[in-house]
Amino acid sequence: MANWHRPFGRGNAPRGKFLADFRLSGKVRGAAAALLLAGVLAGCQSDEFVASANKAKEPVSAAIKRKMTELDMPSQSPIMIRIFKEDSTLEVWKEKRNGRYALLDTFEICKWSGGLGPKIKEGDRQAPEGFYEITPGLMNPNSNYHLAFNMGFPNAYDRSLNRTGSNLMVHGACSSRGCYAMTDAQVQDIYALARDSFAGGQRSFQVQAFPFRMTPENMAKHHDSEHMDFWRMLKTGYDHFEVTQVPPKVSVCEKKYVFDATTLVEGVPFRAAAKCPDYKVPAPLEQLVAKKQAEDNKVFEQQVARIEAREDRERRWAETQSKFASALTGGGDRPQNATLSAPVEAPQVAQPAQAPQVQAPQVQVATQEAPAAPAAASTPVETAFAPEPARNSSSGSFLKRWLPFGSSDEDNTPSPEVGQITTESTPEAKPQ
Repeated sequence: MANWHRPFGRGNAPRGKFLADFRLSGKVRGAAAALLLAGVLAGCQSDEFVASANKAKEPVSAAIKRKMTELDMPSQSPIMIRIFKEDSTLEVWKEKRNGRYALLDTFEICKWSGGLGPKIKEGDRQAPEGFYEITPGLMNPNSNYHLAFNMGFPNAYDRSLNRTGSNLMVHGACSSRGCYAMTDAQVQDIYALARDSFAGGQRSFQVQAFPFRMTPENMAKHHDSEHMDFWRMLKTGYDHFEVTQVPPKVSVCEKKYVFDATTLVEGVPFRAAAKCPDYKVPAPLEQLVAKKQAEDNKVFEQQVARIEAREDRERRWAETQSKFASALTGGGDRPQNATLSAPVEAPQVAQPAQAPQVQAPQVQVATQEAPAAPAAASTPVETAFAPEPARNSSSGSFLKRWLPFGSSDEDNTPSPEVGQITTESTPEAKPQ
């Protein structure tokens, strides 16, 4: 087992030797545990998961076998993996007998670290985005996270931008510190599919890690992100696969990804940080991708216009609400004391000004001339106090706040006739 192991990541001791030393004695186990704890910040490390010795040799599940049969996929045909952070999904695509890839299964990612956007530096706990090639040397059958494969971060593109990080993996145990963590059952199938593809002759399989499905609608939703230029570049590779259903050939030059490119001068390599050599993309493929991107750009612009229009409406509505709130709290041209006094004087404001003036003479006549006057007087007395129950409601306050016209002196001056009514013909107690 120790002979199989290679250095796993950058600057780490062989994991097989580490596990052997781990079993020597209690003292050695304590030292190994300390080293393990110190390595946690570098990437995804051990959670002491214990599994059977044959876990790396287990066949794919019966459900996966049944799907491969239905989709006409040989058991050892090549695979490709796509990851979508926003959906928390990992897709396994597998080559059919006709040479095209089809979606074999979709797994829900148990946990992934960070947010949308690329990994920049060691310790940021950000799961990577980009195009990665997984070779047999990056497979780890003895992972303490059940089973795992290293994504090979940083790749040539990442290194051209001086991005740093190590031990970024797809693994089990549902625990992530910058990785894509699956359940043990899920990673068991994923690992077995990769292992079988290598046995069938695949030299490496591609992992395409995206922030979200690269549709024009999703691009529009995130159109104001600082990572948009990077995502547009990833979308080109996404589109190459969408139109061909074959993983694109990935190269890097001028610190950017290029897809399905062949240099015009044979033997001239692509260098990640150097100027791109003259290259070409097969014309039919280039036309298909250009057509798709033109259609997507049209939808993208429409979606962005709708989003911006909605945001503008929301902004103007927020400004209107702010102005109303300012007026209600005395922040406008209206004197503040008038607004604040409205709730106190609200019952008087709510009274129709004409009603007491018309009925008041009836009260006076009733007390001086006619015996039936008390009966007539009862009506104006009730009318005068009819608005009084509003003392415990907000109707007067509402009108005062939202219709702030007229001076405060006019609003708050009681009618003389009302005063005569309350003084000379005292009614029963007002309703409370």
